Amino acid sequence: MTTTTLSLPNIKPQPGFTFSSVVGFYFALRLIAVVIAARLFQVDPQMGVIASLSVNYIVLLVAAFLSFGPRSRSYSWFFSIASHKWSLAFLLLSGFSLLWTSSISISAAAAFWCAMACDFVTAILLLRSGDIDSTTLALMSGFVCGACIIAVAAWILPSQTDLRLGDEDYLGPNQIGYTCAFAIFLAQYLIRRNIKGFVLPVLFLSITLLRSLSKTTIIAFLAGQTFLLFRDRSLRAKTKLLLGAAGVVVVAAFWGLLSAYYDVYTNAGNQSETLTGRLGIWAYILSDAVQQPWFGHGFHSVWKVIPPFGPFEARHAHNELLQQFYAYGLAGIVVLIGLYWSVYREMRRISDASVRTLFLAMLIFILVRGLADTEVFDLSLPLWVIALIGPTAINHRITSMVSA
Repeated sequence: MTTTTLSLPNIKPQPGFTFSSVVGFYFALRLIAVVIAARLFQVDPQMGVIASLSVNYIVLLVAAFLSFGPRSRSYSWFFSIASHKWSLAFLLLSGFSLLWTSSISISAAAAFWCAMACDFVTAILLLRSGDIDSTTLALMSGFVCGACIIAVAAWILPSQTDLRLGDEDYLGPNQIGYTCAFAIFLAQYLIRRNIKGFVLPVLFLSITLLRSLSKTTIIAFLAGQTFLLFRDRSLRAKTKLLLGAAGVVVVAAFWGLLSAYYDVYTNAGNQSETLTGRLGIWAYILSDAVQQPWFGHGFHSVWKVIPPFGPFEARHAHNELLQQFYAYGLAGIVVLIGLYWSVYREMRRISDASVRTLFLAMLIFILVRGLADTEVFDLSLPLWVIALIGPTAINHRITSMVSA
């Protein structure tokens, strides 16, 4: 006769200062590594990249040390989860593509791929070495705190010539907006889990998101939050009205800035006709992608490979589906669809209706943003977050069965 030991989440977990929270903090804060190196320490920006990659590898080593020895959950348990299998398929496909990538630097591409793989493996190791629920909450809380530091830095930096937040050379407004928006969704999960202290960060990050003037991110964020507002039955009607009123007040407060930005945007060349050059980028990358339709051009094959569009140099395709097709061909599209579909199915299985609705709203945000923006290396839904969703869904189901 065999017995199975179930790991149940705490009733009211309060994540403290743990290594998992430090990792989550780093996952957000590394966004400004190059800015810190170039602007604060006045050194070569590459030093910021090297420092960030080095920390990535150190974090993995520490996580591996903490997970050493027998644990209640084996590695095979994690990779029995569908989204983890697809994540592994994505990592293998992108890793093997280094053999044929058209990147200008194979060694740099390999270093960036290792860092991306480290994120996913680190999350798995942390989940294996600790309680799934507490680890998940700690990672998320750390990321939200790191995103708040990013937001503070964005306000301190001089505004760009087009009035948006960020650094002209090393930190774009779309990166700031995406980090803030994603952190808001994670903070909303923490609030639903009765974790204290995340209401004010949500407000601060929301204001920073609007101030970033990242159009794609704001539209995607509104799509996800609108779905959440109408589908989340745990929110009272009074709360929904207050949230809506708060949104109107914030927009009204920034109306002058929004009007000024609209004037700059519509009068700056042909930006209004080309979605800030995206139509030209899409057309060029698609014409290149169809030349190698099966396995694509490989990992990190856009930056410095695709010619500049005027003064603008594209780092990615500005569309997630097109990015995967260009980098990994039809194989990449299959893996992308399979991965997101598995994540959707796992979200649907979460027993808590409020949490399920929140995660689905986050997925809507990711998919809508992916229509006009994406990430250079990772997926729009980060691999380390995908590593958390499957185990979290299982934990919720276990809790629901025990409570019943």
